[in-house]
Amino acid sequence: MAKKPAPSKAVAKPASTVIPSDLAGADLPGESPQKSSPIPSDAAVSLSYAETQGPGGETRQVAGDGIPILTSAQGIPVADDQNSLKQGVRGPTLLEDAHFREKIFHFDHERIPERVVHARGYGAHGFFELTESLADVSRADIFQRVGERTPAFVRFSTVAGSKGSFDLARDVRGFAVKLYTQEGNWDLVGNNIPVFFIQDAMKFPDLVHAAKPEPDRDFPQAQTAHDNFWDFVSLSPESIHMIMWTMSDRAIPRSFRTMEGFGVHTFRLLDAAGKSTFVKFHWKPKQGLQSVAWNEAVKINGADPDFHRRDLWDAINSGDFPEWELGVQLFDDAFADSFDFDVLDATKIIPEELVPVRIVGRLVLDRVVDNFFAETEQVAFCTQNVPPGIDFSNDPLLQGRNFSYLDTQIKRLGGPNFTHIPINAPKCPMAHFQQDGHMAMRNPKGRVNYEPNSWGPTQGGARENPARGFSSFAEAADGPKARVRSESFADHYSQARQFYVSQTPIEQKHIGDALVFELSKVERPDIRSRVVSHLLNVDAGLAATVANGLGLPLPAAAVAAREPIVDLPASDKLSIVKNGPATFKGRKLGLLLSDGADAGVVKALIKAVTAEGAVYEVIAPKVAGVTLSDGTTIAAKHKVDGGPSVLFDAVAVVVSAEGAALLALDAAAKDFVTDAFAHCKYIGIGVEAQPLFAKAGIAEDLDEACLPLGKAADGKAFVEAARALRFWPRELKVDLDAVG
Repeated sequence: MAKKPAPSKAVAKPASTVIPSDLAGADLPGESPQKSSPIPSDAAVSLSYAETQGPGGETRQVAGDGIPILTSAQGIPVADDQNSLKQGVRGPTLLEDAHFREKIFHFDHERIPERVVHARGYGAHGFFELTESLADVSRADIFQRVGERTPAFVRFSTVAGSKGSFDLARDVRGFAVKLYTQEGNWDLVGNNIPVFFIQDAMKFPDLVHAAKPEPDRDFPQAQTAHDNFWDFVSLSPESIHMIMWTMSDRAIPRSFRTMEGFGVHTFRLLDAAGKSTFVKFHWKPKQGLQSVAWNEAVKINGADPDFHRRDLWDAINSGDFPEWELGVQLFDDAFADSFDFDVLDATKIIPEELVPVRIVGRLVLDRVVDNFFAETEQVAFCTQNVPPGIDFSNDPLLQGRNFSYLDTQIKRLGGPNFTHIPINAPKCPMAHFQQDGHMAMRNPKGRVNYEPNSWGPTQGGARENPARGFSSFAEAADGPKARVRSESFADHYSQARQFYVSQTPIEQKHIGDALVFELSKVERPDIRSRVVSHLLNVDAGLAATVANGLGLPLPAAAVAAREPIVDLPASDKLSIVKNGPATFKGRKLGLLLSDGADAGVVKALIKAVTAEGAVYEVIAPKVAGVTLSDGTTIAAKHKVDGGPSVLFDAVAVVVSAEGAALLALDAAAKDFVTDAFAHCKYIGIGVEAQPLFAKAGIAEDLDEACLPLGKAADGKAFVEAARALRFWPRELKVDLDAVG
């Protein structure tokens, strides 16, 4: 790769600069913590650290007089805890970096047997089918033959919560794909968000420590709405782009089936001659994008903490197989050098308008696991698992992940033989001289366990193959060994702004609401103010909204390491609303019924839902079900107080006059319709259902997304209208933040 042109000089405060008192508040290393110590006010805090800003915009807190010096576990003083050791400013991470290895190894081993991150996951089997050859840019076997299917296993997960946490936390979702290719396993270990919080793997333990439950109290669980996380973010400007994504509706997806997946990093494809093409990987859901509302997510977690798991299980078992298209963004050195941002920076995207996504395959999940522990819990993904024809870039976060994952799996699964577990075993022939170790299920036969040897082709075993074997891109590394971050990584706000302006007005409102909610749980006002100071570099209107919601005066804008670009064009591909589904297929209707409900309307509605390729579930006063007006009985899936409307994409209420009067006395039934209304869902209303809506207090507010179900023909019209999923204009009338 050609050398990245030098950007404008990053702004760096001198080492002697002392930061304001907002950095104090936690016990200093080596001090005895005070129990139940009050939160310090700005006036009561003593100055603690000097702050500098590295060339990549990273925050450096330097020990001053009387402040303990950070050391390794061996007591060796640490000069730089922000950057891994690289060969050149943009070169590869070096194995000799003892500080990074100690730090990441200790972090990898902090939890057993639960994963440190991505502990709560759910998986399924399927296949990848190539639809367009990539033979022109890659020699990888999986990309050669159109129509060929490769077995796959996919694990979805949340990041911060424990194995026992709930599904709909506001969080990044892991999207890890294991493809059992004919040249070994390819693990594309990605997320549902294309960027990440940090630029260098050195900071990964700090990020996760900050996001996890606070260590003295071990809460909050599966939430980042607490001081430690936002303190870290407020001191790490590189995180701001990711914050825009995690505070958006991307972090509360409706289903695993309705979220995108991204490889996050820049990788390389290599052809037979060793020529390199840069690539970013995308998984695009055929079901369209869809999220839930935050208030809805909170209630779903109470009603069904396994909501995402159940959805995937039910979809596959019903034959509605989830499907994604594999897309690639391909670009060369010339583009990389001309792009406004560094392609090695994992906090940046390449907008699809600049480099279109080329669709080359499809991923289908068509089989649930036989045993959760044996497959989903024991599956081991390693980012370094790539077949010949795929290679890595010098992205320092990717380089660190390549180093960390193998160590993590060895610790978590008990030893180096985790590939002997069936879910991890390649499906292609294997031949090597590795032996013994904990839980070895396969061991070589005969006396030869080394190479080279002179026992001949019959007894001597396998040998290397330079032509077919994995080879790395012959990239020349230059520059001195140093703990550095490239100045080309220093722009932390421009793409955060681009993401924000690419959202529809309702999505922008949700980002503001999420920031206000999260920061309202932060106890220290100085941390809240520091976050708002960063938001001023993203969008002044957003910063004002958040400050107003928190009752804070607007602070001065944070000093930017590089002046943000304010005129990057909006990208429609970054909006969920603009990339939603075209039909109601794969969605779920909640059908609230009572005895005596109009049989013609009910049956026509069920027929229309089924024809659409959607499903329905009946909610009734008693779980035994109801008897319709024609004497037909229909079983219920839920009792009224066990089937809230948050579990459904749209709802319909078809009841008799007696049934409506009965339900109007029931708090859960009233919540059913008020929640559906508040969450902007499409609502079908039978002729006799009006008293329930009147008692719920919304009869006067019904709008164009509340459709009548007075005759059989209305069922089809309702399902067609519900394809839009949400009627967002309603939120502006029912939300205090919008109308206040």
